[in-house]
Amino acid sequence: MLTQTLLTPSADIDTAKALLRRNATERRRVAVRDSPNAGAVVRDNFLAAVKVPAGIPVSAYWPLEEEFDPRPLFMELDRRGHPIGLPVILGNGQPLLFRRWEPATELVRGPFRVMTPPPTAPEIIPNLLLVPLLAFDRAGYRLGYGGGFYDRTIAKLRNAGEALAVGVTFAALEVPSVPRDDTDQPLDWIVTEREAIRIGYQLSAIGSREIVAEVPSRVES
Repeated sequence: MLTQTLLTPSADIDTAKALLRRNATERRRVAVRDSPNAGAVVRDNFLAAVKVPAGIPVSAYWPLEEEFDPRPLFMELDRRGHPIGLPVILGNGQPLLFRRWEPATELVRGPFRVMTPPPTAPEIIPNLLLVPLLAFDRAGYRLGYGGGFYDRTIAKLRNAGEALAVGVTFAALEVPSVPRDDTDQPLDWIVTEREAIRIGYQLSAIGSREIVAEVPSRVES
């Protein structure tokens, strides 16, 4: 577990996040180097633990060099018939838009070096989001990159009652507590190469959420 000695009760949240972000970025760099098969193991842990209704749209992301690689998982979900969308950044303060990815899609580079489908690709609205992160805790909170894009997106989709958010990452990025404010959205699951942690929700059917646990539980690989 990533040791967190960065916070005090009076610490400014933005400062605390920035400090943790620097620490976690270095930890993630080591994890990428030392765990080349983590993506495949996370795929297997996810499929064993998370109930995914047939055919629901899924959002994922195309990893940058230093990010956790979710491609083994979302390519398997594509093979099983789930439409896959990759995020498009529309601008500061806005939620993400997702455009359809298929194996033959030629990606283009967008803001922040993010690889996205071309503007001609159709938009999809996901019921399941595979979410990147820099750190996480067992309450389901994640540390992102500071833009708030996923928090706004998850909040918007949850208000429509149609979103299950799953963090996919390395076990080494766990911390005791992620600094947060009232705009930070908790995840429903966190899946690592070590375990699948259920925070509290599961998709029971397209567009619906059922509470399955009030405290985190785990499914270990």
